[in-house]
Amino acid sequence: MQTQVGLINTWATGDWVTRTVVFLLIAMSIGSWYVIVYKSLEHYAFRKKAKEVDIFWTKSSIKDGLMCFKTKTSNNFFHELATQADAALRHFQDQGGDQQMQYSLGLSEWITRNLQRSLDDAATKMQSGLSLLASVGSTAPFIGLFGTVWGIYHALMSIGSAGQATLDQVAGPVGESLIMTALGLAVAIPAVLGYNTLLRNQKAMSTKLSRFAHDLHALQITGSRINKTLRVEA
Repeated sequence: MQTQVGLINTWATGDWVTRTVVFLLIAMSIGSWYVIVYKSLEHYAFRKKAKEVDIFWTKSSIKDGLMCFKTKTSNNFFHELATQADAALRHFQDQGGDQQMQYSLGLSEWITRNLQRSLDDAATKMQSGLSLLASVGSTAPFIGLFGTVWGIYHALMSIGSAGQATLDQVAGPVGESLIMTALGLAVAIPAVLGYNTLLRNQKAMSTKLSRFAHDLHALQITGSRINKTLRVEA
């Protein structure tokens, strides 16, 4: 009768340590793929929202430009930045009679602080989930290796207690234990590749947001957006 070899047989014949390792690796894989898919969709939505910025700059004021954004949720970072810039200027103007505020904090610094706060909040949201991918990518191979060592140890102990053993008796249990290493690599490799890709996307998103915030700052201070040619020369 041919002995079944595979992950299912490893789960069926393994002890609680082996099953815990398999369950942990599967849970890590599910969590990694969830983050990869969710963050990829988030980046796709960000690229669509970035196209609305071009329409935003065709309007005569920030208030009119805010109507160009189709989605006005907290996940629309461009809308949040524009809203924050408009609110910061209005608040400063409302405090125009307060000379102490005028002297202690200029308009430029006041708007900069408010925009930076929005940028920090956006960066925190964009980086969410990346730590999970980094953790999975760095620990999954070692968890799989631990399962392999544990499985080989018990396989050799069982063979040793049975006395004389042939090659086919040794190859089956040891081969099943090596499946744990393969499973650990199968979990880690997508997590590492996904982390690198998402990190690159996150940096590109942060750059676009920083440029938009810089233009908003210039608009609120000088009354116009910085000319692109001047930005390149700088």
